[in-house]
Amino acid sequence: MRRLLLLLAFTLPVHAAARVTLLHFSDYHSHALPFYTEEGTRGGIARAIGYLARAKKDGALVFSGGDMLNKGAPAWSDKYGCAEWPWLNGIVDAMAFGNHDPDYGADAFAACRAAVRYPILGANVTTPAGPLRPYVVLKKSGLRIGVFAVAGSDFPQLVKTPGFSFGDPVEAARRTVTALREKEHVDAVIMIGHEHLEADNRLAAAVPGIDVIFGTHSHLKRPFTQIPGTSTWSISPSQYLTYISRIDLTITDHRVTAVRGELVPVDEYLPADAVIGKKVATMQVALEHDPQYQNLFVPIGHLDAPLTVENLALRTLETMRATTGADAALSTVSSFRAPLPAGPLTRELLLGALPYENEIITCTMSGAQLQRVLDFSASRKGTDSESFVSLASAVDPDRSYKVATTDYLANIAYRDVFTCEKTKSGLRVREELEKVLTR
Repeated sequence: MRRLLLLLAFTLPVHAAARVTLLHFSDYHSHALPFYTEEGTRGGIARAIGYLARAKKDGALVFSGGDMLNKGAPAWSDKYGCAEWPWLNGIVDAMAFGNHDPDYGADAFAACRAAVRYPILGANVTTPAGPLRPYVVLKKSGLRIGVFAVAGSDFPQLVKTPGFSFGDPVEAARRTVTALREKEHVDAVIMIGHEHLEADNRLAAAVPGIDVIFGTHSHLKRPFTQIPGTSTWSISPSQYLTYISRIDLTITDHRVTAVRGELVPVDEYLPADAVIGKKVATMQVALEHDPQYQNLFVPIGHLDAPLTVENLALRTLETMRATTGADAALSTVSSFRAPLPAGPLTRELLLGALPYENEIITCTMSGAQLQRVLDFSASRKGTDSESFVSLASAVDPDRSYKVATTDYLANIAYRDVFTCEKTKSGLRVREELEKVLTR
């Protein structure tokens, strides 16, 4: 009997753990060159491709969270469009549809899509050519990894290109996760974008069965963490290839049993791909000598000291108050995308720091109304819809205030609390700041 039991023990199936590495970047926005940050020089498509290609050879799965280009800033995007997308063929396994990806129109997006071999995913996205694929199932190390993407609920306001439409992201995610779990029988479910941090957290709570959400759209640097009240893990790599998110999954008996994550800085310690590096250098020289764009690279001023994102924001808000005679000014954190280095200031640098064509909006509101707006901002702390604020004095609930803000904050981000009668100033935020910085 003992001998029979031993034989049975050795013939029972053993479910060995399998491991897979997932890499993810997002909101590249055509920042092909390394750039200045408060942490040092970061980014560069040649560095990123060098790292991702090496990891791919070692068996990693690689994803893009979308927003691979951005009309108007940087100039690289306007001249070269999606030139970099095919450079990622054979490296990227799937890309999420981002709100900026159709910036140059439906035909341009279709051409970009045709130039790549990896699928562009959007479970709630319909393009002029039809719905995007909701998900893809990738096989690696004997595992089945289900990957999907949704477009955030703000896409109908953000995407101006005709022919694109967007369904409810939560319903799309629920439908997709059900298909991945019950039809495809995947071992793990990964969401790669493209919505804000708060929406990701709500999605994890509303749709059980998502193992990992790679953060996108908010441009936030967020460490690896478990979303409270859920079994879903998340991480967010900031923007412009500042970081690449890395997650290592251990899967046993068709379920995730261990997760580790980290942010990999894209800096000088990552060897660049030599071929891509030469392409970028040649293309940048051509860009800077193109008569259509060369004025963007001519110095228009000089900064004696660098401006952090926060200092740049406060300088901007002070300018908005001064130009409109306002008592208070505020703008979302997302309006300010980069710091400015000391030294020569060019319009290209300024466009990189404030890439959006925001108009200054003013209105008069009571102190109580203003406090409501400030309380709403405080409730968004740590997200890109938190706002920087400039106030002449503490808020008095019994007096009225003239408030200056951006059309984006007034009409989209804070539309439910910014309820006063709005007046267009005809002034553009970046243009007014440029006057101040170049005096």
